[in-house]
Amino acid sequence: MKQTNDAANIGAGSSTLQQKLAGGAFVGAPGVFDLISARIADRMGFDALYMTGYGTVASYLGLPDAGLATYTDMLDRVARIVQMTATPLIADGDTGYGGLLNVRHTVRGYEAAGATAIQLEDQQFPKKCGHTPGRRVIPMKDAVRKIEVAVESRRSDDFLIIARTDARTSLGIDEAIARAKAFEAAGADLIFVESPESEVELQKVGDAIGKPLVVNMVEGGSTPILSRERLKELGFSLAIFPTMGFLAAGAALQSAYAHLQQTGSSKDTSVPLYPFDEFSRLMGFPEIWSFEAQHAEVG
Repeated sequence: MKQTNDAANIGAGSSTLQQKLAGGAFVGAPGVFDLISARIADRMGFDALYMTGYGTVASYLGLPDAGLATYTDMLDRVARIVQMTATPLIADGDTGYGGLLNVRHTVRGYEAAGATAIQLEDQQFPKKCGHTPGRRVIPMKDAVRKIEVAVESRRSDDFLIIARTDARTSLGIDEAIARAKAFEAAGADLIFVESPESEVELQKVGDAIGKPLVVNMVEGGSTPILSRERLKELGFSLAIFPTMGFLAAGAALQSAYAHLQQTGSSKDTSVPLYPFDEFSRLMGFPEIWSFEAQHAEVG
């Protein structure tokens, strides 16, 4: 496994993902939602990490992903995750947090923070998490203009713009594909049609778009969970798994705390526990111990 505790590895360059996609590789990106999940995933050898808006808002604010987190809230999370990991980070930028000037500010902020890519969507404000009901989208021309501004606002072409449409749920798959084509023409690097509801719809998206395509694998969501091989056959280049990590963590915590509440002890729990000494290494304690040994007071 890749180790990232060395300071030289933190905040590594972000052109690797673009190179892999250009070479035809299929990339699977686990969702990370806090610094523990990010540091664990960073050691696993993934080609990219995905900072999930749903999970980040839940872990940071304890609130639903419903337009309640601010640009400042999310930028802080982006910067911290990038600082403590070496794997390229794809970061959820919601709607750009406002109008066109806000989109420019958001793109430049995420890029300066060290993200590899920003995901921008065409929902009305306040936005809602994908795969939840009640999502509405702005007019196509306004959505396209946001993508154009995002593309022209970045400092480097290595910073990737992912254009997402949520039109499928309220307006149908044909409107979603029409928007995807318009985003492609506007210069987006990757295209993301949120929540197709069948393999037939996924195939329609794959057949219609020439640029690399993103698919969202949400356990319990609207899109069928498919194998890596099948997704690649359908024409997708990047699969994100935003919910897997925090759903697994939530289930483990609930089971562990239930055992503690019922027995009054952690003894004999059936929940797998990360070894304490390994977790301490994951968090960087060896560096602290080395520093203290080097600078220990004598006398």
